[in-house]
Amino acid sequence: MSIDQIIIDELVEEEKETVRNLLVESYQQYEDAYKNPQVWETYLTNIKASVDNPDVEKILIAKSNDKILGTLQLFLSSEKAYQRPELQIFSPIIRLLAVHPEARGRGIAQELLKASLDFAKSQEADKLYLHTGDKMQNAIRLYEWFGFKRDRTKEFMNNDILVKCYRFDF
Repeated sequence: MSIDQIIIDELVEEEKETVRNLLVESYQQYEDAYKNPQVWETYLTNIKASVDNPDVEKILIAKSNDKILGTLQLFLSSEKAYQRPELQIFSPIIRLLAVHPEARGRGIAQELLKASLDFAKSQEADKLYLHTGDKMQNAIRLYEWFGFKRDRTKEFMNNDILVKCYRFDF
C-alpha cells in the first residue's frame, strides 16, 4: 500500500462505516489473546458501537489519497471515556487508536498522536491520557517512545485484565 501525504481530519457521518470496519480489522489481531470468547465478542461489539458513542468529543481519522488508514477517539474525562468518574481524570483521553494492518509502520499513529496533543492543548489541558493492556506491546512501545509515562494511580481492572494508564505531561 503506497502512502503519500497523511492528512488528519475529523470523522464525518459518511465515513463511520469505514472507520468501524477499520477498527475491527485493526483489533482483530488480539482475538487469540482472549481466553474467553464471550469477553472477546463483547469487546468487539463495544469497539463497533464506539463510533456512535455520544460521549466522544472528537474522532480523528488519518487519510492518504482519500483512503482512511487510521483513527482514534478523544474524550474529555474518565467518566465520558469509561464511565469511571472515580479515576478523577479531567483531561483529554485517547481511546481506540487503530491503524489498518496494511498501513502500519508508516507514521500514521504518530500523526494521530500529534493531532491529539494539539487537541489537548486547544482544551488548555496540561495532560493527555490513554489506557492500554499488556496485549498491546507494540502500542506501548510507541507511547513510551512518544513521551507518555506510566501513571499507576489511574489504572483499573476490567474483568481479569489490568488496564494500564499512560500520561503525557505538557
